[in-house]
Amino acid sequence: MNGELFPRPRAVVAPGAVHVPSWLPEARQRELVEACRGWARGPVPIRHTVLPSGGVMSVRTVCVGWHWRPYTYTRTAGDVNGAQVAGFPDWLLRLGRAAVAEAYEDPAAAAAYTPDTALINFYDGRAKMGMHQDKDERSGAPVVSLSIGDTCVFRFGNTEGRGRPYTDVELASGDLFVFGGPSRFAYHGVPKVHPGTAGPVTGLTSGRLNITLRETGLG
Repeated sequence: MNGELFPRPRAVVAPGAVHVPSWLPEARQRELVEACRGWARGPVPIRHTVLPSGGVMSVRTVCVGWHWRPYTYTRTAGDVNGAQVAGFPDWLLRLGRAAVAEAYEDPAAAAAYTPDTALINFYDGRAKMGMHQDKDERSGAPVVSLSIGDTCVFRFGNTEGRGRPYTDVELASGDLFVFGGPSRFAYHGVPKVHPGTAGPVTGLTSGRLNITLRETGLG
């Protein structure tokens, strides 16, 4: 949270993977929570994604710009209600560029970053995310991850497999995590969320929101 007694330092977790604690001001977090609530209502509502194996993800997901389901992006949500997803707003693109500029301290990289989709995952106290790669995109541009609400354990691994070596990072409300370059296709997951750790300032009474911005490369 902002105003921490002992501020947490930024960290390069792996080449191209940068953690910036407390990047989002509380007011911006509240704005994002309200935006996510609106997207969760539709036109394609938030839902538990069904995997090709028949399993059901414990997080609930809603998409902006493009609709994601394993292992593809579409403009319409054929696996939910057939509607077209909400458009990707310009202010979210600008936020993504500001995030890349902050993480990489590289104005050129930030200017070139053009995210066109956001995957918003909501974790209740029991939800988890297994180790996986974000590789359904045709672009190798960085992934921008924003955390709001309860603190989680974010496990950031290697590009070869789901096992070790990996690093566990605590992501708190307002934290930014960007991974690209050599770490763009690193396996990562969320083995645990710590319920009740966020506080009421964001307007999110419980759970964790994770907003990930991506370039699909689909045009």
